[in-house]
Amino acid sequence: MLKRMPAPSKRTNDPERTKRDILEVAMAEFASEGYSGARVDAIAARTRTSKRMIYYYFGGKEQLYLAVLEEAYRSIRALEDQLDIESCDAREGLRRLIEATFDHDERNPNFIRLVSIENIHHGKHLKQNLQLRQLNASVIATLDSILKRGRAEGAFRDDVDAIDLHLAISSYCFFRVANRHTFGALFDRDLSEPKVLARSRSQIVEMILAWLEKK
Repeated sequence: MLKRMPAPSKRTNDPERTKRDILEVAMAEFASEGYSGARVDAIAARTRTSKRMIYYYFGGKEQLYLAVLEEAYRSIRALEDQLDIESCDAREGLRRLIEATFDHDERNPNFIRLVSIENIHHGKHLKQNLQLRQLNASVIATLDSILKRGRAEGAFRDDVDAIDLHLAISSYCFFRVANRHTFGALFDRDLSEPKVLARSRSQIVEMILAWLEKK
């Protein structure tokens, strides 16, 4: 009598779900341990799959890391794409985008850690990935459109470009998450405390809008 084989699990029968699960665990592993310290064995153990299966889906550790980076950036770009910034004036549209960026970075410390880790490696993995660079071009196009509308409305100065604006927004939102522990230790201020958080969220909007204001 033939021995009955165990029924395949849903994980086996759903490759997209399996890949999503692997990416979620891999994101936490890379964010916690860095690229060099992360172990595919640890990721496999936490997803109840095999190292061989991870290699089957992603090709290797570097490819998995790139997939994690892509997923992290895709998340914030998708969030930006969902914002209603066309039915209002440019100032309000920009306010909505800044607040969405602030909230995203606050809710996703692993994104901040991953970007920091990639900077430790001098961006060498991102430089190899044309798709990632193309993916992130959307935020520059969005900001460029907002700036043009703001100038046409007589609200914004004309000597700031979209990359300058993206740098200014990202710098503030990124810094307060990436450096909250050292900042808190040095200056005895908890940047995650609700009142401080709300004040910081308001400040970045006011700072950017004041900077862009046409004199």
